[in-house]
Amino acid sequence: MGAVNTVGRAPGDRAPGDRVPKQDRSRATRQRLLAAAVACLAEHGWAGSTVAVVAERAGLSRGAAQHHFPTREDLFTAAVEYVAEERSTALRALFPEGTAADDRRAVVTALVDLYTGPLFRAALHLWVAASNEDHLRPRVTELEARVGRETHRIAVDLLGADESRPGVRETVQGLLDMARGLGLANLLTDDTGRRERVVTQWAGLLDAALD
Repeated sequence: MGAVNTVGRAPGDRAPGDRVPKQDRSRATRQRLLAAAVACLAEHGWAGSTVAVVAERAGLSRGAAQHHFPTREDLFTAAVEYVAEERSTALRALFPEGTAADDRRAVVTALVDLYTGPLFRAALHLWVAASNEDHLRPRVTELEARVGRETHRIAVDLLGADESRPGVRETVQGLLDMARGLGLANLLTDDTGRRERVVTQWAGLLDAALD
């Protein structure tokens, strides 16, 4: 068998026969599990989302799942945190220049969208489970605090808000609380029409409060 021709390949490229490094395979497996966990939690709730169900959805064995996440609580708290981080990255990428104070309606829309997808539905199921299970509550409370702080920081940056001014921090937090409320309303019915009107109203309120 002749040698593999490596001429013209960039340093990071692999030939078809090259093996994927173990670390990359492990990272890919974790991401499959985390994505599957969020999807299961959003669709089936806490009671219907076992490690075995998630592993099957991810195309893995239960043993492989437990190798990465020894307990059910490990898996689902990591899953919600992982996807929240991915959504935060995507949100910042929508406004690569940072502050978007000249288009606050677009920022408000993007923030509201955070609370109207599968991640919010999955997180809600996790919150409800934590309210009933003492061993889960501290982990979810701490996770929610971290995610909440990061979302608030992103909102402040994108809105160009100066929190040294009286009332500005509360205004930004009020926006996020409103967005969460719209997300809850959207769980049972399509609330698109009302949501768009509320977003428009809030964009005007922010222009008046932050400029």
